[in-house]
This record gives sequence, C-alpha cells and structure tokens, in this order.
Amino acid sequence: MTKTSPFRKHLIAGALGLSATGALMMSLVVPSQPARAQWTVFDPSNYSQNILTAARTLQQINNQIHMLQNQAQSLVNQARNLTTIGFPELQALQQTIRQVDVLMAQARGIQFRVANLDQQFQRMFPTSFNQALTNNQHVIDARSRLDTSMAAYKQTMTVQAQVVENIAADQATLNGIVQRSQGAQGALQASQATNQLLALVAKQQFQIQTLMAAQYRADAIERANRTQSQTDARSATTKFLGSGNAYTPR
Repeated sequence: MTKTSPFRKHLIAGALGLSATGALMMSLVVPSQPARAQWTVFDPSNYSQNILTAARTLQQINNQIHMLQNQAQSLVNQARNLTTIGFPELQALQQTIRQVDVLMAQARGIQFRVANLDQQFQRMFPTSFNQALTNNQHVIDARSRLDTSMAAYKQTMTVQAQVVENIAADQATLNGIVQRSQGAQGALQASQATNQLLALVAKQQFQIQTLMAAQYRADAIERANRTQSQTDARSATTKFLGSGNAYTPR
C-alpha cells in the first residue's frame, strides 16, 4: 500500500478548506429561497393629480351628455314647429262663396258684369222719350222696368238669406279653428291656425261686399226707374199738349 507524503496531505487539506470557504461565501451572497414580497412606493402628489384628471374627464363627459340632450330637444322642437294642421272647413267655406256667386249671377235686366253694362242700362232706361213707340209699348217698357226693380230687391233679400245661413255655419268653423289654435304644438301650427282665421274673416268680408253690391244695385235700379218714369211722364205730357195752343185765330 502506497503511503501519502506529508506535503501531499497539506495540499489536500488546503483544497478542502478553500472549498468549504467558497461554499460558505456563496451561501451568504446568494439566498437559498426567492424573496416573498417587495416594498410599494406611494406618491401622494401623483395620486391627487390622477384624481383631478379623472374628475375633469368625467365633467367633460357630463358636458357632452348635456349637449347631446340639448341637441335632441332642439330636434324635437324643430319637428314640432314643422308639424302641420289640417283645414277641413276650407271646402265648406269655398262652397258657401260659390253659392253666393251663383245667386249674384242670377241678376236680371242689368247683370253684375262690366261688359255690355252700358247697353243694358241704355236699353232699359233711355235718355229720351221715343215718340215713335205706341202708348202700349211705353206701358210695356215701364212694366219691364218695374219688374226688374222688384227682381233686384228680391235678389238682394235672397243674398241676405244666404249670408245669414252662412254665418250660422261659420260659427262651427270658428270653434274648430280656435280649438286647433289653442292646441297648436309648434310655430307652424300656430301660424296655420292664424291663416285659417284670416281665411274665415276674408270669406265673411267677401259676403259683406257681395251683399252691399246687391243692395246698391237694387237701389240704383229703383232710382233709375223713378227718374225714367218722371222723364216719360213729362215727355208724354208735352206730346199730348203739343204747342200748348189748341186754337190759332186768323
């Protein structure tokens, strides 16, 4: 068996000592287990700045929401302002005006027309007494003028009766327009209701003007008839008396 020299023993012992020392140093430098937790750093200034930023962002969102709500309400109001209302009484108003026009067109003798008015008046009310006509023809003409005058007053009364009937119907029309005006939801409906009231007023004004025209026509024919009768009477008397001298001495 080979014996170990003393020098070799010292080398082995030194190597074992260095190994033990290195292992100890490694155990001190490198931990045997990983760290379980780390310290968290809290910055109060950064935290308060984040809170202010979040609050401002939330305020901006609220402002945008209010702006969208206002825009939506504006669109709703615009839709109401553009909403229209009907006028079912318009056809009835036009019908009553046509009824009065039909009555005015039934004028006899002298019609409500500018064309041929002078000829019609001249034929019925001549400016001079026609001596060539017989007495019977003069009586017939006078009778025709009297009939025309009576027909004019009759027509005036007929127009008056029609206007009175229209007024009763206009009351119901007025109530309907007022109800729509009070229930108007927007500017357009209110404006249309106002226009409907103006249409009713205009229709009544037309009736009044028509009635006045019929009344003035009847009065004018009556006055012309009286004037023509006086003229015919004077002319007939002059024709009957002649020169005024029944006997001329020689």
